[in-house]
Amino acid sequence: MSRFLNEEYVALEAYTPGEQPRDKRYIKLNTNESPFPPSDGVLDALNVREVADLRLYPDPTCKVLREKLAAVFGCGAENVFVSNGSDDILNFAFMAFFSDGVLFPDISYGFYKVYAELHGVPHETVPLHEDFSIAVDDYVGKNKNVVIANPNAPTGLCLSRGEVERIVASNPDRVVLVDEAYVDFGGESAIPLVQKYDNLLVVRTFSKSGSLAGGRLGVAVGSAALISDLEKIKYSTNPYAINRLTLLAGERTVDDREYYAQNCRIIAGNRDYTASALRRLGFFVTESKANFVFAESPDIDGETLYKALRDRGILVRFFGKGRIRNFNRISIGTRADMDAFVEAVEEILAEHKKRTEES
Repeated sequence: MSRFLNEEYVALEAYTPGEQPRDKRYIKLNTNESPFPPSDGVLDALNVREVADLRLYPDPTCKVLREKLAAVFGCGAENVFVSNGSDDILNFAFMAFFSDGVLFPDISYGFYKVYAELHGVPHETVPLHEDFSIAVDDYVGKNKNVVIANPNAPTGLCLSRGEVERIVASNPDRVVLVDEAYVDFGGESAIPLVQKYDNLLVVRTFSKSGSLAGGRLGVAVGSAALISDLEKIKYSTNPYAINRLTLLAGERTVDDREYYAQNCRIIAGNRDYTASALRRLGFFVTESKANFVFAESPDIDGETLYKALRDRGILVRFFGKGRIRNFNRISIGTRADMDAFVEAVEEILAEHKKRTEES
């Protein structure tokens, strides 16, 4: 680092994104991207004429997209905020609402801790249960701000809407942020609760179920007052954060909802297929409701499996710390992708067993 970096950031531990190697062709099961392309409507919309209009600034109010999303979510446009990926929204929320502290699970999306430290937010991590489920009672009635991912990452486990409501209702003077990046793959959204609770902020992304990870588009749904607060932060940093093509892609994605819903059903089926295959091989696999599985083998450690898969051209995510040090998170691709993954795991386990017996 340079000698000019502000002292408050010297010890900051930045978020580590999933690897995006370019050295060869991989089956990418490490960053929870969709295996499916955007809809034909999106591809048709991103035409030469629209590209030519990149000379013009985008609409900072994102009016058309907000209205389309409001119609889907059953709320007003004033209840919808869109930004450059859901990470931007999380960043704004930590800036806007959490100066007096926040609770979040000890095993969850790594950016929560990064944002807390970046903005000097006092934070407390709440241990998951032994089975990796969120300990709902540890958030009820604490009179503290709360952030939870639902389904959680990297475990894939999900709270019911009723459990989320218990947390929101019991902390009426604090903001409860529910990060629903993976909810479209089998979770239960808390968005219907927004009209009932003015302290609830639900954050979604187009990166996973919307096949727009490279487009960078996120959405938040909350009370008009919370959304106004996020708008203030946005207009104080970068009002043109969403480019014209991403806005257009987002609008067409909303129009083509059935295409994406069908993709989610296929991914959920491939997820369950992969989980069953891993269990037959002796793995412990959580009951994921996301577009990934979270698995641990009693026969091979997580790092060895990760490296062996990488050598075979298959990328998965290995975290290597704490209670999850031997787990791998495997994004769900096409059935062909998952067949290749399972076959590779079978080969790796057989080779590992042979080496172990020979040593």
